[in-house]
Amino acid sequence: MDDLNALLEPGMLVRHPERPEWGVGQVQSNVGGRITVNFREEGKVVIDGARVTLTPVMEP
Repeated sequence: MDDLNALLEPGMLVRHPERPEWGVGQVQSNVGGRITVNFREEGKVVIDGARVTLTPVMEP
C-alpha cells in the first residue's frame, strides 16, 4: 500500500473516506503516522494513518 498519508502536511485539506458527514478537514499535524485533523463538522480528530488513508481535497 502506498502511504499517501506520509505526504500530508499541516494546512492541507482532506476528507475521511468513511466519514463524509465530517466534511473537509484541515491537517494540523502529522507525526509518526498519527494525523491530527480539524474537521468542519466534527472538530479535532486524531487519525491512525496505518488504518485510514485520508483523501486530499483540491479546493480553491
